[in-house]
Amino acid sequence: MDLHLVTYFVAVVDHGGITRAAQSLYISQPSLSQAIRTLERRLGVTLFDRTGRRLELTEDGRTLDVAARRILADVERAKAKVAAVRELTSGRVDVVTYSAFSIDPIVDLVRRFRREYPHVTVRVIDGDGPTGVLGALRRGEAELGVIDLSVDHSALRSVPIGDQELVLALPGDLAESLPDPVPRSALRDIPLIQDLGDKSDAALITDLVGATANVVIDCAHPSAAWELVMRGAGATVLPRLVAEQQLRGVSIRSLSPKLTRPVGLVQRSGPGSPAAAAFVSIAQQARTAGTRVRN
Repeated sequence: MDLHLVTYFVAVVDHGGITRAAQSLYISQPSLSQAIRTLERRLGVTLFDRTGRRLELTEDGRTLDVAARRILADVERAKAKVAAVRELTSGRVDVVTYSAFSIDPIVDLVRRFRREYPHVTVRVIDGDGPTGVLGALRRGEAELGVIDLSVDHSALRSVPIGDQELVLALPGDLAESLPDPVPRSALRDIPLIQDLGDKSDAALITDLVGATANVVIDCAHPSAAWELVMRGAGATVLPRLVAEQQLRGVSIRSLSPKLTRPVGLVQRSGPGSPAAAAFVSIAQQARTAGTRVRN
């Protein structure tokens, strides 16, 4: 049953006849009469008693009248919800990432987005490293992912956010004998606390020192790893922003050569939701602002 036939039917009921209903709908009277007959034929019932001067609903017509008004109300509510999502006064955006970026840059991006769009919910999903992020996007579990752009993501569109510097955070007694910045080769002799279950973290340490033998504590909980560093149990390699904001009373040293990784948003090709498009725009604005500050 076409929605316009339902609209025509309700108009005839409300105006008590074809003539006034046709005028309100800006269609011809014969066209409206034909539409009502089409509706009756499709339903296999007679909707109006046409014996008097005014059209009166039959029992079947009264039943349809209740259902028709419910249908039209549901359509209007659906339109309002769609408009709210389009205008970003409602809706949700799903973003997937992994522990390496769960604070930097996710926290700042979400904060900026929520400041601009306070009525849109942000859902941050945990992925198992870069592979988990890409898999979640392919399965449609999220619209956007935050990832190390040096990982192969050729099947997806990407939006660079910036370069994340990785530094060495270590207790004072370990820092005393080390130059600043710390040569990467020196990491082989430093007891490290890392999450080797995180594939990206394990790959990072392997690239830096050629093995993970000097990882003395394999810790999957970032807050516990940071506490262990602050209590002198070892050192850890992590993003500079995280080290500066989360670890107290430790030495933070750059590595030589400087260690950075490109970070960005990735998304599937094709049109995304209005909320996803707004999140990408916020990320691009954040990158521009960061560039101005550095310059």
